Amino acid sequence: MEALPILGINPPKHDIQLERPKQPDHGDISTNISLVLAKQEKTNPRKIAEKLVESMMLDDAMVSAVEIAGPGFINFRYATQYIYKELLHILSSGNEYGRNTVNRGKRVNVEWVSANPTGPLHAGHGRQVCLGATLCSLLEWSGWEVTREYYFNNAGNQMNKLGLSVRERYKEFLGVANETEKLHYAGEYIYDIAKQIYDDYGDSKFKAKLDYFTAQGEQYCFQRIKETLSMLSVKHDIFFNEDTLYSDGKIDEVLTILREKNLAYEKDGAVWFRTTEFGADKDRVIVKNSGEPTYRLPDIAYHKNKIERGYDRLIDIFGADHIATIPDVLAGVRSLGYPTEHIDVVIHQMVSFVKDGEAVKMSKRSGNVYYLEDLISDVGIDAVRYFFVMRSANSHLEFDLALAQEQSEKNPVYYVQYAHARIASLIRFAESENIDCRAQVNFTLLKDESEVLLIKKLIEFPELVLLLASTYETQQLCTYLNAVATAFHKFYHDCRVVTDDLSLTQARISLCIATKQVLANGFAIVGISALEKM
Repeated sequence: MEALPILGINPPKHDIQLERPKQPDHGDISTNISLVLAKQEKTNPRKIAEKLVESMMLDDAMVSAVEIAGPGFINFRYATQYIYKELLHILSSGNEYGRNTVNRGKRVNVEWVSANPTGPLHAGHGRQVCLGATLCSLLEWSGWEVTREYYFNNAGNQMNKLGLSVRERYKEFLGVANETEKLHYAGEYIYDIAKQIYDDYGDSKFKAKLDYFTAQGEQYCFQRIKETLSMLSVKHDIFFNEDTLYSDGKIDEVLTILREKNLAYEKDGAVWFRTTEFGADKDRVIVKNSGEPTYRLPDIAYHKNKIERGYDRLIDIFGADHIATIPDVLAGVRSLGYPTEHIDVVIHQMVSFVKDGEAVKMSKRSGNVYYLEDLISDVGIDAVRYFFVMRSANSHLEFDLALAQEQSEKNPVYYVQYAHARIASLIRFAESENIDCRAQVNFTLLKDESEVLLIKKLIEFPELVLLLASTYETQQLCTYLNAVATAFHKFYHDCRVVTDDLSLTQARISLCIATKQVLANGFAIVGISALEKM
Protein backbone atom coordinates (compact mmCIF):
# COMPACT_ATOMS: atom_id res chain seq x y z
CA MET A 1 0.00 0.00 0.00
CA GLU A 2 1.18 3.50 -0.78
CA ALA A 3 2.08 5.87 2.03
CA LEU A 4 -0.93 7.75 3.41
CA PRO A 5 -0.71 11.54 3.68
CA ILE A 6 -1.93 11.54 7.27
CA LEU A 7 1.15 9.63 8.39
CA GLY A 8 3.57 12.34 7.42
CA ILE A 9 6.12 9.69 6.41
CA ASN A 10 7.03 7.84 3.25
CA PRO A 11 8.22 4.40 4.36
CA PRO A 12 10.10 2.05 2.08
CA LYS A 13 7.78 -0.34 0.27
CA HIS A 14 9.47 -3.62 1.14
CA ASP A 15 7.79 -5.33 4.09
CA ILE A 16 6.17 -2.12 5.33
CA GLN A 17 2.44 -2.40 5.83
CA LEU A 18 -0.11 0.36 6.22
CA GLU A 19 -3.48 -1.15 6.92
CA ARG A 20 -6.81 -0.56 8.50
CA PRO A 21 -7.14 -2.69 11.65
CA LYS A 22 -10.06 -5.10 11.68
CA GLN A 23 -10.95 -3.94 15.18
CA PRO A 24 -11.84 -0.22 15.55
CA ASP A 25 -10.25 -0.23 19.02
CA HIS A 26 -6.87 -0.55 17.32
CA GLY A 27 -7.22 2.78 15.54
CA ASP A 28 -8.01 3.82 11.98
CA ILE A 29 -4.60 3.21 10.42
CA SER A 30 -1.83 0.94 11.68
CA THR A 31 1.75 0.43 10.51
CA ASN A 32 4.39 -2.16 11.29
CA ILE A 33 7.28 0.09 10.24
CA SER A 34 8.87 -0.10 13.70
CA LEU A 35 8.99 -3.90 13.61
CA VAL A 36 10.52 -3.89 10.14
CA LEU A 37 13.16 -1.32 11.04
CA ALA A 38 13.89 -3.09 14.32
CA LYS A 39 14.66 -6.29 12.45
CA GLN A 40 16.88 -4.35 10.08
CA GLU A 41 18.64 -2.40 12.84
CA LYS A 42 18.57 -5.28 15.35
CA THR A 43 17.08 -3.19 18.12
CA ASN A 44 13.90 -2.90 20.21
CA PRO A 45 10.85 -2.07 18.00
CA ARG A 46 9.05 -0.13 20.73
CA LYS A 47 12.05 2.20 21.10
CA ILE A 48 12.02 2.80 17.36
CA ALA A 49 8.28 3.41 17.53
CA GLU A 50 8.73 5.97 20.28
CA LYS A 51 11.38 7.83 18.28
CA LEU A 52 9.21 7.80 15.15
CA VAL A 53 6.18 9.11 17.01
CA GLU A 54 8.24 11.89 18.62
CA SER A 55 9.57 13.02 15.23
CA MET A 56 6.29 12.87 13.30
CA MET A 57 4.86 16.16 12.10
CA LEU A 58 1.14 15.38 12.04
CA ASP A 59 -1.78 17.61 11.18
CA ASP A 60 -4.08 17.89 14.19
CA ALA A 61 -6.98 18.49 11.85
CA MET A 62 -6.49 15.01 10.42
CA VAL A 63 -5.07 12.91 13.26
CA SER A 64 -6.37 13.08 16.80
CA ALA A 65 -4.10 10.50 18.41
CA VAL A 66 -1.07 8.29 17.81
CA GLU A 67 -0.61 5.18 19.93
CA ILE A 68 2.05 2.49 20.23
CA ALA A 69 0.57 -0.97 20.66
CA GLY A 70 1.82 -4.51 21.19
CA PRO A 71 5.43 -5.13 20.21
CA GLY A 72 5.68 -1.80 18.36
CA PHE A 73 2.75 -1.21 16.04
CA ILE A 74 1.93 2.46 15.54
CA ASN A 75 -1.80 3.22 15.40
CA PHE A 76 -3.36 6.45 14.18
CA ARG A 77 -6.83 7.80 14.87
CA TYR A 78 -8.70 10.21 12.65
CA ALA A 79 -9.73 13.57 14.01
CA THR A 80 -13.52 13.94 14.00
CA GLN A 81 -13.32 17.15 11.96
CA TYR A 82 -11.38 15.23 9.32
CA ILE A 83 -14.06 12.60 8.74
CA TYR A 84 -16.77 15.28 8.58
CA LYS A 85 -14.69 17.17 6.04
CA GLU A 86 -14.32 14.02 3.95
CA LEU A 87 -18.07 13.39 4.16
CA LEU A 88 -18.67 16.83 2.71
CA HIS A 89 -16.11 16.04 0.02
CA ILE A 90 -18.12 12.97 -1.03
CA LEU A 91 -21.27 15.06 -1.36
CA SER A 92 -19.55 17.81 -3.33
CA SER A 93 -17.65 15.43 -5.64
CA GLY A 94 -20.63 13.30 -6.61
CA ASN A 95 -19.92 10.94 -9.50
CA GLU A 96 -16.24 11.96 -9.47
CA TYR A 97 -15.61 10.86 -5.90
CA GLY A 98 -12.85 8.28 -5.87
CA ARG A 99 -11.20 9.33 -9.11
CA ASN A 100 -7.55 10.37 -9.09
CA THR A 101 -5.05 11.69 -11.61
CA VAL A 102 -1.95 9.84 -10.42
CA ASN A 103 -1.44 8.27 -13.86
CA ARG A 104 -2.61 11.14 -16.02
CA GLY A 105 -0.74 11.24 -19.32
CA LYS A 106 0.12 7.54 -19.21
CA ARG A 107 -1.17 4.98 -21.71
CA VAL A 108 -1.98 1.37 -20.91
CA ASN A 109 -3.04 -1.42 -23.24
CA VAL A 110 -5.23 -4.13 -21.74
CA GLU A 111 -5.61 -7.23 -23.90
CA TRP A 112 -8.27 -9.65 -22.76
CA VAL A 113 -11.02 -12.05 -23.78
CA SER A 114 -9.29 -12.90 -27.09
CA ALA A 115 -11.33 -16.10 -27.39
CA ASN A 116 -10.76 -18.12 -30.54
CA PRO A 117 -13.33 -17.32 -33.26
CA THR A 118 -14.23 -20.97 -33.60
CA GLY A 119 -17.46 -20.61 -31.65
CA PRO A 120 -19.51 -18.28 -29.43
CA LEU A 121 -18.28 -17.36 -25.98
CA HIS A 122 -19.06 -20.08 -23.47
CA ALA A 123 -20.05 -19.16 -19.93
CA GLY A 124 -16.55 -19.77 -18.59
CA HIS A 125 -15.23 -16.94 -20.75
CA GLY A 126 -17.36 -14.62 -18.65
CA ARG A 127 -14.81 -14.55 -15.85
CA GLN A 128 -12.15 -13.01 -18.03
CA VAL A 129 -14.64 -10.71 -19.73
CA CYS A 130 -15.78 -9.23 -16.42
CA LEU A 131 -12.36 -9.16 -14.74
CA GLY A 132 -10.89 -7.24 -17.65
CA ALA A 133 -13.77 -4.80 -17.91
CA THR A 134 -13.58 -3.98 -14.20
CA LEU A 135 -9.80 -3.61 -14.31
CA CYS A 136 -10.04 -1.22 -17.26
CA SER A 137 -12.50 0.91 -15.29
CA LEU A 138 -10.22 0.97 -12.25
CA LEU A 139 -7.30 2.06 -14.42
CA GLU A 140 -9.35 4.87 -15.94
CA TRP A 141 -10.45 5.99 -12.49
CA SER A 142 -6.73 6.34 -11.67
CA GLY A 143 -6.01 8.54 -14.65
CA TRP A 144 -4.77 5.98 -17.18
CA GLU A 145 -5.64 6.36 -20.85
CA VAL A 146 -6.83 2.81 -21.51
CA THR A 147 -6.78 0.99 -24.84
CA ARG A 148 -8.97 -2.11 -24.76
CA GLU A 149 -7.68 -4.75 -27.16
CA TYR A 150 -8.87 -8.13 -28.39
CA TYR A 151 -6.34 -10.48 -30.01
CA PHE A 152 -8.32 -12.08 -32.82
CA ASN A 153 -6.74 -15.52 -33.11
CA ASN A 154 -7.88 -16.25 -36.66
CA ALA A 155 -4.86 -18.21 -37.88
CA GLY A 156 -3.73 -21.79 -37.56
CA ASN A 157 -5.20 -25.25 -37.91
CA GLN A 158 -8.11 -24.47 -35.59
CA MET A 159 -9.59 -22.29 -38.33
CA ASN A 160 -9.27 -25.13 -40.85
CA LYS A 161 -11.14 -27.38 -38.43
CA LEU A 162 -13.90 -24.79 -38.19
CA GLY A 163 -14.17 -24.68 -41.97
CA LEU A 164 -14.25 -28.48 -42.22
CA SER A 165 -17.05 -28.67 -39.65
CA VAL A 166 -19.14 -26.06 -41.46
CA ARG A 167 -18.60 -27.72 -44.82
CA GLU A 168 -19.68 -31.14 -43.56
CA ARG A 169 -22.85 -29.68 -42.06
CA TYR A 170 -23.55 -27.85 -45.32
CA LYS A 171 -23.29 -31.14 -47.22
CA GLU A 172 -26.03 -32.56 -45.01
CA PHE A 173 -28.44 -30.02 -46.48
CA LEU A 174 -27.47 -31.31 -49.92
CA GLY A 175 -28.27 -34.88 -48.93
CA VAL A 176 -24.64 -35.92 -48.57
CA ALA A 177 -23.82 -37.85 -45.42
CA ASN A 178 -21.20 -35.99 -43.38
CA GLU A 179 -17.89 -37.44 -42.38
CA THR A 180 -18.23 -37.53 -38.62
CA GLU A 181 -14.49 -37.37 -38.02
CA LYS A 182 -14.40 -33.97 -39.74
CA LEU A 183 -16.92 -32.45 -37.32
CA HIS A 184 -14.31 -30.98 -35.02
CA TYR A 185 -16.91 -28.55 -33.68
CA ALA A 186 -20.40 -29.96 -33.22
CA GLY A 187 -22.29 -27.07 -31.60
CA GLU A 188 -25.64 -25.85 -32.90
CA TYR A 189 -23.92 -22.76 -34.25
CA ILE A 190 -22.17 -24.92 -36.89
CA TYR A 191 -25.61 -26.06 -38.04
CA ASP A 192 -26.80 -22.41 -38.13
CA ILE A 193 -23.83 -21.31 -40.25
CA ALA A 194 -24.29 -24.18 -42.70
CA LYS A 195 -28.03 -23.57 -42.96
CA GLN A 196 -27.49 -19.88 -43.71
CA ILE A 197 -25.12 -20.80 -46.55
CA TYR A 198 -27.67 -23.28 -47.91
CA ASP A 199 -30.55 -20.81 -47.60
CA ASP A 200 -28.56 -18.12 -49.44
CA TYR A 201 -26.82 -20.18 -52.10
CA GLY A 202 -28.49 -23.58 -52.32
CA ASP A 203 -26.10 -26.18 -53.77
CA SER A 204 -23.89 -23.63 -55.57
CA LYS A 205 -21.21 -23.81 -52.86
CA PHE A 206 -20.82 -27.59 -53.10
CA LYS A 207 -17.42 -27.25 -54.76
CA ALA A 208 -16.35 -24.13 -52.86
CA LYS A 209 -12.86 -24.21 -51.35
CA LEU A 210 -12.37 -24.81 -47.66
CA ASP A 211 -11.33 -21.17 -47.20
CA TYR A 212 -14.88 -20.10 -48.06
CA PHE A 213 -16.44 -22.18 -45.28
CA THR A 214 -13.75 -21.08 -42.86
CA ALA A 215 -14.44 -17.42 -43.63
CA GLN A 216 -18.18 -17.89 -43.19
CA GLY A 217 -17.64 -19.61 -39.87
CA GLU A 218 -15.20 -16.97 -38.67
CA GLN A 219 -17.53 -14.13 -39.61
CA TYR A 220 -20.51 -15.71 -37.86
CA CYS A 221 -18.61 -16.63 -34.69
CA PHE A 222 -16.92 -13.28 -34.29
CA GLN A 223 -20.13 -11.35 -34.83
CA ARG A 224 -21.81 -13.44 -32.16
CA ILE A 225 -18.86 -12.92 -29.82
CA LYS A 226 -19.14 -9.15 -30.22
CA GLU A 227 -22.89 -9.27 -29.64
CA THR A 228 -22.40 -11.20 -26.41
CA LEU A 229 -19.76 -8.72 -25.22
CA SER A 230 -22.14 -5.89 -26.04
CA MET A 231 -24.77 -7.48 -23.80
CA LEU A 232 -22.33 -6.92 -20.92
CA SER A 233 -21.47 -3.39 -22.16
CA VAL A 234 -17.95 -4.53 -23.01
CA LYS A 235 -16.39 -2.87 -26.03
CA HIS A 236 -12.86 -3.10 -27.40
CA ASP A 237 -10.99 -0.31 -29.14
CA ILE A 238 -8.80 -2.61 -31.21
CA PHE A 239 -9.35 -6.06 -32.70
CA PHE A 240 -5.89 -7.24 -33.69
CA ASN A 241 -5.97 -9.99 -36.31
CA GLU A 242 -3.37 -12.68 -35.79
CA ASP A 243 -3.20 -13.43 -39.51
CA THR A 244 -1.69 -9.97 -40.13
CA LEU A 245 1.42 -11.16 -38.31
CA TYR A 246 1.83 -13.70 -41.09
CA SER A 247 0.78 -11.53 -44.03
CA ASP A 248 3.02 -8.64 -42.88
CA GLY A 249 6.03 -10.92 -42.43
CA LYS A 250 6.28 -10.36 -38.67
CA ILE A 251 6.45 -14.08 -37.88
CA ASP A 252 9.32 -14.59 -40.32
CA GLU A 253 11.04 -11.50 -38.93
CA VAL A 254 11.01 -12.92 -35.39
CA LEU A 255 12.28 -16.28 -36.61
CA THR A 256 15.12 -14.62 -38.51
CA ILE A 257 16.24 -12.65 -35.43
CA LEU A 258 16.11 -15.74 -33.21
CA ARG A 259 18.16 -17.71 -35.71
CA GLU A 260 20.71 -14.91 -36.03
CA LYS A 261 21.13 -14.97 -32.25
CA ASN A 262 21.42 -18.76 -32.27
CA LEU A 263 18.26 -18.97 -30.17
CA ALA A 264 16.31 -21.00 -32.74
CA TYR A 265 17.36 -24.28 -34.30
CA GLU A 266 15.86 -27.16 -36.27
CA LYS A 267 15.41 -30.64 -34.88
CA ASP A 268 13.15 -33.52 -35.96
CA GLY A 269 11.67 -31.33 -38.67
CA ALA A 270 10.53 -28.68 -36.15
CA VAL A 271 11.97 -25.31 -35.08
CA TRP A 272 12.93 -25.03 -31.42
CA PHE A 273 13.43 -21.98 -29.22
CA ARG A 274 16.39 -22.23 -26.79
CA THR A 275 14.34 -21.38 -23.73
CA THR A 276 16.92 -23.20 -21.59
CA GLU A 277 19.07 -20.12 -22.14
CA PHE A 278 16.53 -18.26 -20.01
CA GLY A 279 16.16 -20.77 -17.21
CA ALA A 280 13.53 -23.14 -18.65
CA ASP A 281 13.83 -26.86 -17.99
CA LYS A 282 13.85 -27.64 -21.72
CA ASP A 283 13.68 -25.95 -25.11
CA ARG A 284 10.27 -25.32 -26.67
CA VAL A 285 8.92 -25.98 -30.14
CA ILE A 286 7.85 -22.78 -31.88
CA VAL A 287 7.19 -24.28 -35.32
CA LYS A 288 5.81 -27.82 -35.56
CA ASN A 289 7.13 -30.31 -38.10
CA SER A 290 3.88 -29.65 -39.98
CA GLY A 291 5.05 -26.08 -40.53
CA GLU A 292 2.38 -24.62 -38.20
CA PRO A 293 3.72 -22.29 -35.48
CA THR A 294 2.84 -23.00 -31.86
CA TYR A 295 1.21 -20.24 -29.84
CA ARG A 296 4.57 -19.01 -28.58
CA LEU A 297 5.86 -17.66 -31.89
CA PRO A 298 2.93 -15.42 -32.91
CA ASP A 299 2.58 -14.31 -29.28
CA ILE A 300 6.19 -13.11 -29.30
CA ALA A 301 5.58 -11.22 -32.55
CA TYR A 302 2.34 -9.78 -31.20
CA HIS A 303 3.97 -8.47 -28.02
CA LYS A 304 6.75 -6.98 -30.08
CA ASN A 305 4.05 -5.10 -32.02
CA LYS A 306 2.37 -3.84 -28.86
CA ILE A 307 5.64 -2.65 -27.35
CA GLU A 308 6.47 -0.74 -30.52
CA ARG A 309 3.19 1.15 -30.18
CA GLY A 310 4.67 2.98 -27.20
CA TYR A 311 2.41 2.14 -24.26
CA ASP A 312 3.63 2.88 -20.77
CA ARG A 313 2.18 -0.42 -19.57
CA LEU A 314 0.89 -3.60 -21.17
CA ILE A 315 -1.53 -5.87 -19.32
CA ASP A 316 -2.44 -9.36 -20.50
CA ILE A 317 -5.28 -11.28 -18.89
CA PHE A 318 -5.05 -15.02 -19.42
CA GLY A 319 -6.65 -18.19 -18.16
CA ALA A 320 -4.60 -20.63 -16.12
CA ASP A 321 -4.00 -22.76 -19.23
CA HIS A 322 -1.54 -20.09 -20.44
CA ILE A 323 0.77 -20.30 -17.42
CA ALA A 324 3.33 -22.49 -19.16
CA THR A 325 3.72 -20.27 -22.22
CA ILE A 326 4.04 -16.87 -20.52
CA PRO A 327 7.71 -17.16 -19.38
CA ASP A 328 8.70 -18.37 -22.85
CA VAL A 329 6.92 -15.51 -24.61
CA LEU A 330 8.48 -12.90 -22.33
CA ALA A 331 11.90 -14.52 -22.81
CA GLY A 332 11.35 -14.35 -26.55
CA VAL A 333 10.46 -10.66 -26.37
CA ARG A 334 13.58 -9.92 -24.32
CA SER A 335 15.72 -11.90 -26.75
CA LEU A 336 14.53 -9.55 -29.49
CA GLY A 337 15.97 -6.66 -27.50
CA TYR A 338 12.78 -5.31 -25.94
CA PRO A 339 12.08 -4.63 -22.25
CA THR A 340 9.36 -6.57 -20.47
CA GLU A 341 9.32 -4.81 -17.09
CA HIS A 342 6.22 -2.89 -18.10
CA ILE A 343 4.31 -6.03 -19.09
CA ASP A 344 1.97 -7.34 -16.40
CA VAL A 345 0.20 -10.66 -16.71
CA VAL A 346 -2.99 -11.39 -14.78
CA ILE A 347 -3.84 -15.08 -14.53
CA HIS A 348 -7.29 -16.27 -13.53
CA GLN A 349 -8.27 -19.77 -12.54
CA MET A 350 -11.04 -21.72 -14.18
CA VAL A 351 -14.72 -21.45 -13.35
CA SER A 352 -17.34 -24.16 -12.96
CA PHE A 353 -21.11 -23.83 -12.93
CA VAL A 354 -23.65 -25.59 -10.78
CA LYS A 355 -27.26 -25.78 -11.88
CA ASP A 356 -29.89 -27.72 -9.91
CA GLY A 357 -27.08 -29.39 -8.02
CA GLU A 358 -25.36 -30.63 -11.17
CA ALA A 359 -22.27 -29.39 -12.96
CA VAL A 360 -22.92 -27.64 -16.27
CA LYS A 361 -20.55 -28.79 -18.99
CA MET A 362 -19.03 -26.61 -21.69
CA SER A 363 -17.52 -28.16 -24.79
CA LYS A 364 -17.58 -26.76 -28.31
CA ARG A 365 -16.50 -30.16 -29.60
CA SER A 366 -19.32 -32.18 -28.05
CA GLY A 367 -21.99 -29.61 -28.81
CA ASN A 368 -23.10 -29.65 -25.15
CA VAL A 369 -22.33 -26.02 -24.45
CA TYR A 370 -23.50 -23.52 -21.85
CA TYR A 371 -22.94 -20.19 -23.59
CA LEU A 372 -22.23 -16.87 -21.93
CA GLU A 373 -25.36 -15.44 -23.54
CA ASP A 374 -27.34 -18.27 -21.88
CA LEU A 375 -25.83 -17.39 -18.52
CA ILE A 376 -26.80 -13.73 -19.00
CA SER A 377 -30.34 -14.80 -19.85
CA ASP A 378 -30.53 -17.10 -16.82
CA VAL A 379 -29.21 -14.80 -14.07
CA GLY A 380 -29.08 -11.28 -15.54
CA ILE A 381 -26.30 -8.89 -16.47
CA ASP A 382 -25.67 -7.59 -12.95
CA ALA A 383 -25.22 -11.03 -11.41
CA VAL A 384 -22.87 -12.04 -14.22
CA ARG A 385 -20.72 -8.93 -13.82
CA TYR A 386 -20.62 -9.11 -10.02
CA PHE A 387 -20.23 -12.86 -9.48
CA PHE A 388 -17.28 -13.12 -11.87
CA VAL A 389 -15.43 -10.31 -10.08
CA MET A 390 -16.23 -10.98 -6.43
CA ARG A 391 -13.64 -13.75 -5.97
CA SER A 392 -9.88 -13.54 -6.36
CA ALA A 393 -8.69 -14.37 -9.86
CA ASN A 394 -6.15 -16.72 -8.24
CA SER A 395 -8.85 -19.01 -6.89
CA HIS A 396 -11.19 -21.43 -8.62
CA LEU A 397 -14.70 -20.01 -8.92
CA GLU A 398 -17.85 -22.08 -8.58
CA PHE A 399 -20.69 -20.07 -10.03
CA ASP A 400 -23.90 -20.99 -8.20
CA LEU A 401 -26.69 -20.29 -10.67
CA ALA A 402 -29.46 -20.70 -8.09
CA LEU A 403 -27.80 -18.19 -5.74
CA ALA A 404 -27.32 -15.72 -8.57
CA GLN A 405 -31.05 -15.90 -9.33
CA GLU A 406 -32.19 -15.61 -5.73
CA GLN A 407 -33.96 -12.38 -4.79
CA SER A 408 -32.72 -12.16 -1.22
CA GLU A 409 -29.84 -10.84 0.83
CA LYS A 410 -28.10 -14.20 0.40
CA ASN A 411 -27.35 -13.13 -3.16
CA PRO A 412 -24.22 -10.91 -2.95
CA VAL A 413 -25.19 -8.57 -5.79
CA TYR A 414 -28.77 -8.29 -4.52
CA TYR A 415 -27.41 -7.41 -1.07
CA VAL A 416 -25.37 -4.42 -2.23
CA GLN A 417 -27.98 -3.22 -4.71
CA TYR A 418 -30.67 -3.41 -2.04
CA ALA A 419 -28.67 -1.02 0.16
CA HIS A 420 -28.62 1.48 -2.70
CA ALA A 421 -32.34 1.05 -3.38
CA ARG A 422 -33.21 1.41 0.31
CA ILE A 423 -31.33 4.70 0.47
CA ALA A 424 -33.12 5.89 -2.66
CA SER A 425 -36.42 5.14 -0.93
CA LEU A 426 -35.34 7.10 2.15
CA ILE A 427 -34.40 10.09 0.02
CA ARG A 428 -37.74 9.98 -1.79
CA PHE A 429 -39.52 9.92 1.57
CA ALA A 430 -37.47 12.87 2.83
CA GLU A 431 -38.35 14.84 -0.29
CA SER A 432 -42.03 14.01 0.17
CA GLU A 433 -41.75 15.43 3.71
CA ASN A 434 -40.14 18.60 2.32
CA ILE A 435 -36.90 17.96 4.20
CA ASP A 436 -34.30 20.20 2.55
CA CYS A 437 -31.13 18.14 2.28
CA ARG A 438 -29.42 20.90 0.32
CA ALA A 439 -29.31 23.17 3.35
CA GLN A 440 -26.15 23.65 5.35
CA VAL A 441 -25.73 20.48 7.40
CA ASN A 442 -24.27 20.13 10.87
CA PHE A 443 -22.28 16.91 10.55
CA THR A 444 -21.05 17.11 14.15
CA LEU A 445 -24.46 15.71 15.13
CA LEU A 446 -23.36 12.38 13.66
CA LYS A 447 -21.86 10.93 16.82
CA ASP A 448 -23.36 7.46 17.08
CA GLU A 449 -20.81 4.70 16.70
CA SER A 450 -22.55 3.22 13.65
CA GLU A 451 -22.65 6.67 12.02
CA VAL A 452 -18.95 7.24 12.56
CA LEU A 453 -18.02 3.73 11.36
CA LEU A 454 -20.10 4.22 8.19
CA ILE A 455 -18.39 7.52 7.41
CA LYS A 456 -14.96 5.97 7.95
CA LYS A 457 -15.87 3.12 5.63
CA LEU A 458 -17.02 5.54 2.92
CA ILE A 459 -13.84 7.58 2.93
CA GLU A 460 -11.75 4.47 2.20
CA PHE A 461 -13.05 4.47 -1.37
CA PRO A 462 -10.50 6.78 -3.08
CA GLU A 463 -7.58 4.99 -1.45
CA LEU A 464 -9.00 1.62 -2.53
CA VAL A 465 -9.40 2.70 -6.16
CA LEU A 466 -5.80 3.90 -6.23
CA LEU A 467 -4.56 0.67 -4.67
CA LEU A 468 -6.50 -1.69 -6.94
CA ALA A 469 -5.34 0.14 -10.06
CA SER A 470 -1.85 -1.11 -9.22
CA THR A 471 -2.53 -4.51 -7.61
CA TYR A 472 -5.34 -5.58 -10.01
CA GLU A 473 -7.11 -7.30 -7.09
CA THR A 474 -10.54 -6.42 -8.46
CA GLN A 475 -12.37 -8.68 -6.00
CA GLN A 476 -11.47 -6.29 -3.19
CA LEU A 477 -13.85 -3.75 -4.68
CA CYS A 478 -16.75 -6.18 -4.26
CA THR A 479 -15.58 -6.93 -0.72
CA TYR A 480 -15.58 -3.21 -0.02
CA LEU A 481 -19.05 -2.64 -1.49
CA ASN A 482 -20.36 -5.45 0.68
CA ALA A 483 -18.76 -3.82 3.72
CA VAL A 484 -20.34 -0.46 2.87
CA ALA A 485 -23.74 -2.09 2.53
CA THR A 486 -23.26 -3.88 5.87
CA ALA A 487 -22.20 -0.66 7.60
CA PHE A 488 -25.23 1.14 6.17
CA HIS A 489 -27.68 -1.55 7.25
CA LYS A 490 -26.25 -1.38 10.78
CA PHE A 491 -26.57 2.41 10.80
CA TYR A 492 -30.14 2.11 9.52
CA HIS A 493 -30.92 -0.38 12.30
CA ASP A 494 -29.28 1.66 15.06
CA CYS A 495 -30.28 5.17 14.05
CA ARG A 496 -33.69 6.50 13.10
CA VAL A 497 -33.04 8.56 9.99
CA VAL A 498 -36.09 10.84 10.02
CA THR A 499 -36.52 12.28 13.52
CA ASP A 500 -38.26 15.17 15.23
CA ASP A 501 -34.92 17.00 15.19
CA LEU A 502 -34.69 18.59 11.72
CA SER A 503 -30.94 19.26 11.97
CA LEU A 504 -30.20 15.66 12.93
CA THR A 505 -32.51 14.41 10.18
CA GLN A 506 -30.71 16.54 7.60
CA ALA A 507 -27.34 15.23 8.78
CA ARG A 508 -28.46 11.60 8.60
CA ILE A 509 -30.12 12.04 5.21
CA SER A 510 -26.87 13.60 3.97
CA LEU A 511 -24.97 10.58 5.25
CA CYS A 512 -27.41 8.38 3.34
CA ILE A 513 -26.86 10.41 0.18
CA ALA A 514 -23.08 10.06 0.56
CA THR A 515 -23.42 6.30 1.05
CA LYS A 516 -25.62 6.03 -2.02
CA GLN A 517 -23.02 7.97 -4.01
CA VAL A 518 -20.11 5.75 -2.99
CA LEU A 519 -22.12 2.63 -3.76
CA ALA A 520 -23.10 4.03 -7.16
CA ASN A 521 -19.49 4.92 -8.00
CA GLY A 522 -18.36 1.44 -7.04
CA PHE A 523 -21.18 -0.08 -9.07
CA ALA A 524 -20.07 1.95 -12.09
CA ILE A 525 -16.59 0.44 -11.89
CA VAL A 526 -17.87 -3.14 -11.52
CA GLY A 527 -20.48 -2.56 -14.20
CA ILE A 528 -23.71 -3.22 -12.29
CA SER A 529 -26.89 -1.17 -12.05
CA ALA A 530 -27.47 1.36 -9.28
CA LEU A 531 -31.14 0.48 -8.79
CA GLU A 532 -33.50 3.08 -7.36
CA LYS A 533 -36.22 0.52 -6.60
CA MET A 534 -36.23 -3.23 -5.94
